[in-house]
Amino acid sequence: MSAAWRHLTALTLTLWLGACSQTTPDSISNTPAQSAIASAHPAATEAGMAVLREGGNAFDAAIAVAASLGVVEPYSAGLGGGGFWLLYDAQQKKYRFIDAREKAPLAAHRDYYLNDDGTVDRDRAVNGPGAAAIPGQAAAFAHIASHYGTLPLARTLQAAIDQAQNGFAVDDHYRMLMNYRLQAVRRYPHSASVFLDNNEIPQQGYILRQPDLAATLQRLAKHGHDGFYNGETAQRLLKAVKQHGGDWQTEDLRSYQVIEREPLRVRFGNTEVISAPPPSSGGIALIQMLNMLSQTHWRTLDNIAQTHLLVEIMRRAYHDRARFLGDPDFVDVPTEQLISEQHNAQWLSSVRMDQATPSLSLKGPANISEGFHTTHLSVIDQAGNMVSATLSINLPFGSAFTAAGTGILLNNEMDDFSAAPGAANAYGLTGNEANAIAPGKRPLSSMTPTIVRSPQQTAVIGTPGGSRIITMVLLGTLEHLQDKPVDDWVSRKRFHHQYLPDVIQHEPDTFSSEEKAALQALGHQLKDVGRRYGNMQAILWDHESRQVSAASDPRAIGQASIEPL
Repeated sequence: MSAAWRHLTALTLTLWLGACSQTTPDSISNTPAQSAIASAHPAATEAGMAVLREGGNAFDAAIAVAASLGVVEPYSAGLGGGGFWLLYDAQQKKYRFIDAREKAPLAAHRDYYLNDDGTVDRDRAVNGPGAAAIPGQAAAFAHIASHYGTLPLARTLQAAIDQAQNGFAVDDHYRMLMNYRLQAVRRYPHSASVFLDNNEIPQQGYILRQPDLAATLQRLAKHGHDGFYNGETAQRLLKAVKQHGGDWQTEDLRSYQVIEREPLRVRFGNTEVISAPPPSSGGIALIQMLNMLSQTHWRTLDNIAQTHLLVEIMRRAYHDRARFLGDPDFVDVPTEQLISEQHNAQWLSSVRMDQATPSLSLKGPANISEGFHTTHLSVIDQAGNMVSATLSINLPFGSAFTAAGTGILLNNEMDDFSAAPGAANAYGLTGNEANAIAPGKRPLSSMTPTIVRSPQQTAVIGTPGGSRIITMVLLGTLEHLQDKPVDDWVSRKRFHHQYLPDVIQHEPDTFSSEEKAALQALGHQLKDVGRRYGNMQAILWDHESRQVSAASDPRAIGQASIEPL
């Protein structure tokens, strides 16, 4: 590789490791002229805006949005799941990362889903309470409200309580995702009674009510953390899980706590990227890709060369994701090494611009699979507080199991672990030991809530989408770094490479016939995924004008709102 190829662009890399708990030397003295919320559902966005109008801050509003999403998007998130919350406290000028990822039950172990012959029991790993990890969503609400919010949970959860009690109208998006999980939902009577109409997918406009969930939210609003992890809700959860073959114990719920972790923070010239640390793989992979890209003249390349370069960079970052990443409370994740300039320069030196690199030649482990349906919200208030939060129950409608008397639809996040580490897969490669199941461990995730900040602008960005989350956030961030408006970030045509399988996955309209032929001539295989994917929610604050713009992905039904207009 030539010296010119390795020459740094104007984005020169400087690492800021271990400084996350210190006050940021932030030269931005003004505040936004508007507040903004972008979320995956109009009802959730409105719930958050109402909280801001009543004097709540961005953290209060984010709780209201997330709680509402858990009601009107039961296929994506809810009290039975968890997520990652990236916060910026404008008064303290500090970033916080709230890890509310679910935890494996104490009864779980490395071979939890293996049959006697060593194969994985896929049904048990995906469907029913045996697939569910201990939820973290309720703990996140209680923690953020008590440490960062200004309003009580009784106020911030009220919209979600009303929506659960009074119901919401089923739309086509709900119907499409229920079709994916219909047979699983039918297996569990309490789920079928809530989410189906006479055991069939409800028609568009059907009013779906969740009175048990409303009562559960009311207990959480009244008693905080204990209103979910102890008392009536906890007892009902444990009873339902055990009756249907799950292994939860009282101590699983009683001991659950969120963890405040240091977000990853890396400077490229005067631009700082703040993103998710492990057990998210997203921040490390995103920073690795930006690191490699910053050592090239990527902006000057034509579309084919730029796509080829991005794919090769994605391939290498996802190789490291599969090999090294897991819950940092259980495994030693070499974060500093992985995001270092030296490590990524070495990776970049192996890239050939005239030929694709076969993934199997990189000799890594099998890739990590994970559910694809999640949700995201972005919030900024007029004080400059910000939230980027990605929430999940894994597959659409999670495990398909609803605990009787609670309205809580449980996740199937246990499937995000490597169920058979050490076993060869179809490629002849072994699974990821760092992400093996262990009691109390958090499974690896691709959720990548991110803030990108420079003296001129601040971007708040994130999306659902399983393993494709990281590359979507990368592509959206690159649009921002090229000064494209926020609508372009969320609507950009998408492609993805995750090391294995060794194919470029792409939306139907991403490449022309000529572009496909050119990429294939370089040795790439392409796979049209047959649909547009992702549901990005983004906000941009221009520091000089103080103006805020926001956008919700046009692929779905979300809404971005800004006030005052």
